Amino acid sequence: MQWHKKQLIGLLLAFTAQLVSAETLEQAWRTAIENNHKIKAAQANTRVYDEQLYAAEGQRLPTANLNAGYTKLSVNPAAKAEFAGGSAQFPVSQDSFFKTQAMVTIPVFSGGMVTHNINAAEASLEAAKQTEVSTELDLKMQIADAYIAVLRAEGALQVAESHVASMGSHSKDANNKFTQGVVARNDVLAATVEQANAQQKVVQVSNQIDIAKARYNQLLNRSLVAEVKLANQVPKSPPGSLKELNDLALKQRPELTVLAQQIESLEQQSKSVSAGLLPQISVNGGYQYEQNRYQVHEGMWMVNIGMQWKLFDSSTRHKSDAIIRQAIALKEQRDELMSMIGLQVRQAWLDTQETQKRIEVAKQTIAQANENMKVSIDRYQQGLATNTELLKAEDLRTVAHDNLNNAQHDFALATLRLRYALGVL
Repeated sequence: MQWHKKQLIGLLLAFTAQLVSAETLEQAWRTAIENNHKIKAAQANTRVYDEQLYAAEGQRLPTANLNAGYTKLSVNPAAKAEFAGGSAQFPVSQDSFFKTQAMVTIPVFSGGMVTHNINAAEASLEAAKQTEVSTELDLKMQIADAYIAVLRAEGALQVAESHVASMGSHSKDANNKFTQGVVARNDVLAATVEQANAQQKVVQVSNQIDIAKARYNQLLNRSLVAEVKLANQVPKSPPGSLKELNDLALKQRPELTVLAQQIESLEQQSKSVSAGLLPQISVNGGYQYEQNRYQVHEGMWMVNIGMQWKLFDSSTRHKSDAIIRQAIALKEQRDELMSMIGLQVRQAWLDTQETQKRIEVAKQTIAQANENMKVSIDRYQQGLATNTELLKAEDLRTVAHDNLNNAQHDFALATLRLRYALGVL
């Protein structure tokens, strides 16, 4: 009794260890996001637009410039004065001198150019952030596909191994009956062939498992031969009617936000270009020093208000219109994407409905197929059923288990694709 308790505790501990070591889909997603190169590239691209926003905001701030230089002339610059009785020359500058100037420029009015540039940069930054989200979403869906592929193949292996065990048991029964002279040798041969076919199926499915695990490891940036133990669990299917889910997808899909922000950025850029036709006013001030012993004041302060106004420019308006055309093109792409997202939601939602029904039917079929197999074995052992009938019953049982395995994993995959279509993986 004591030995049985220890054995039971050992089995429970081993089972618990397997559960702990099994990797969940959430863990796989976190690992992939940390190591994926596309994600890192998208994050680096976002930093680019961060800096562009800082640059756009910096246009509102004063700019300071410092110029300095040393000049050496071949002769002393001189001025010539004419008198009634003749002329005279006198120097106005040294033949070598040092000159420096410090100037500060403050923008006063730009016709909205600076504001539109900032708005465009903000929209571009938001688009980049949503591109990160979209990239993560795509990666998650790829991993989900690979995750389900591994679980599906492992389920198929269990069915195939069960088929091998069943055929092995039947082959022994057929051999015993043949030895007793109850059945013909054909029964033994048919059972042996069916058992060999079942073993071949195990080999094929085992290879599929290896390929599925290698693909899974590749997405997680691991060694292709790394051990893979997965928890057979996925997020729940989101509730709601088809219309509610479709409306939710149109609000949450990051790709739509990316296009909306890109359109906003282009519209702001167009307005910024058009603002260049308005007066550009700025205030300049600073200090200038020029080494010159012939000059009364070598250093002086200065301030001026400057204005630039393009009274005629044949290219600016066309540049603005070209940018607007780009925005119009993106609007068309956005409308097309909205239609595609609606189709994705509808297809995934219908798939979840179909697979749920398939699961229920498959469960009922399995119970019937198992009972049919049990009856067929009893009838065969009593000599009331033929070998062909028993093999047919085993085929039906195997197909029923295969159908349930596929229906369950099709439902899991449809659920994940529906969540992907909603933008909530």
